[in-house]
Amino acid sequence: MRIASLQPSVTLTLAALGRLDALCAHTKYCLEALPELASLNLPILADSWTTTTDELTAVKPDLVIASVPYRLESLAAILKAGFPLLALAPHTLDDVFKDTRLIAAQIARTAEAESLIETFKQSLASTQSTTRGLQRLTVYCEEWGKPLIHSQPWIAELIAVAGGSFVGTPGLQTIPEAIAAANPDVLIFAWCGAGDRVPLERVISQRNWQQLKAVRNGRVYCVPDEYLNTPAIPSLTMGLNHLASAIHPELFSPMSRLISIVR
Repeated sequence: MRIASLQPSVTLTLAALGRLDALCAHTKYCLEALPELASLNLPILADSWTTTTDELTAVKPDLVIASVPYRLESLAAILKAGFPLLALAPHTLDDVFKDTRLIAAQIARTAEAESLIETFKQSLASTQSTTRGLQRLTVYCEEWGKPLIHSQPWIAELIAVAGGSFVGTPGLQTIPEAIAAANPDVLIFAWCGAGDRVPLERVISQRNWQQLKAVRNGRVYCVPDEYLNTPAIPSLTMGLNHLASAIHPELFSPMSRLISIVR
């Protein structure tokens, strides 16, 4: 099996299942998420949004695996060229588990997938047990800043596990005034493609959010994009840890890549 991975979530799942040897090509974003890929010296592809059939023809995959976000035109071109395609579109944690099983089925790693899922479920249960009975803090979590877009449903689930209450509707656009009216206890930013480089102070200033409860109490954070916006168990495990540390720092260990605004 020669797999061309068009998203980091796919590559991270292959790595967690012990089958990086199945990769024949991957994106530059996969390399950023998993630096050890560099030692494999594999061809670099565009992502699910912009890949071309010419670059896929050059690497001769047995299977192309794509995941959100992708452009339907790109997927249609892949299918038209005759490449077998597995296109994933997770929304919830259950979807992530199903996708993990789908990928595992292609590489004969079914048992390993179940073990990976069970370990993550135990982490979820442990975190939820720690926060049970506590006051649920309201949390605004942002995937993109222009326009403002709420983080995805699987992140809303992780926030609930970590003892928070998600503000707004996951995955939909909002406006600064709506968030100001909600006056959340915690602000979390994880902009797609920005890593941990969200300019927190500038964002607060431009939106006139200086008087929000979260800002006045110093509860404004940046979580690395890849930990929340990459729907794979290894990355979401780190995402859960960072969210828990941001929402209940008195209960969970500090995370070295959790950046907070200076009051």
